[in-house]
Amino acid sequence: MEPDTSAVLAAALTRPVCVLGLGLIGGSLLRAATDAGREAWGASASETTIEKARADGYDVSDTVAAAVRRAADSDALVVVAVPLTSMDDVLAVVGKEAPDCRLTDVTSVKEPVRDAVERWAPASRFVGGHPMTGTEFSGWDAGSLQLFHDKVWVVATDDDTDLAVWTDVVALALACGATVVPAASDEHDVAVARISHLPHLLAAVLAAVGADGGELALALAAGSFADGTRVAATRPELTAAMCEGNRASLLAALDDALGRLGAARGSLASTGGLLATLTAGHDGRAALDAARLDRREVRVDLTGTPAEHLESMRELGRTGGRIIGWTAEALEAAAPADD
Repeated sequence: MEPDTSAVLAAALTRPVCVLGLGLIGGSLLRAATDAGREAWGASASETTIEKARADGYDVSDTVAAAVRRAADSDALVVVAVPLTSMDDVLAVVGKEAPDCRLTDVTSVKEPVRDAVERWAPASRFVGGHPMTGTEFSGWDAGSLQLFHDKVWVVATDDDTDLAVWTDVVALALACGATVVPAASDEHDVAVARISHLPHLLAAVLAAVGADGGELALALAAGSFADGTRVAATRPELTAAMCEGNRASLLAALDDALGRLGAARGSLASTGGLLATLTAGHDGRAALDAARLDRREVRVDLTGTPAEHLESMRELGRTGGRIIGWTAEALEAAAPADD
């Protein structure tokens, strides 16, 4: 029997949220979900983080296990917001304390997380997520209510996706001020290798090359160097976990970049010419600017069978579209009846 889509959306718009991990992303999510009027609580392995979050007025459980048990009792959406290196430990708690919970994550790779969920919490109703936002800073103090505003939040949209939990994750992203790009997990990982993970590697190399130029080079460093190396200030272990978690896709992107750099070096050494490399880069940046100006924004409902809906959402993401909200008809149908 097909689900009652109006009831699915109505529940998603008010579903409680449990955030496991209160660093930059998780801490910002707890703030944003609370500000959006959701019942929201969090958990952290760090006593210092727990004390800071509570001092700022947020609801934080004593342990991850306690937070997950509360989520099971409340039928909350559990959000795993820890680095990939800590994912197994947290998912083991989820699998024990709330084995069939509604579950998502905010990690920068999707297929490795899905594999980990299958190992540790196989009965959970998992739909992956990835907010495309962040800073070079980390920890609770780096969090912000505004971190997700006008940013893209990828929601995994695979063939076996639970449409009700997919709706929960989309509703949470929208409530936090983001827009949503639906994408298959494998397609997401290939894409972020090129526009997120490779830039972190290039920033690290650029920063090291600049620093090796000595004090004069660093004294002369201006906007292009600062912009190109900003993310190199991220804690190295976090960047390593992100990049190594997407090894296959990142290797392909890195090979592409090395090939282009090799061609540029060959041209510079033999003819002194770099125009082809620079023109390709200029065109690539122009394509980014054009995509930002011409993005397709849609409001969606949940009509059609789950398979039809999920395929149409994947195609929306592939063609540069994004979800900015629900249709008026969907919201009207989901609204509680007047007494």
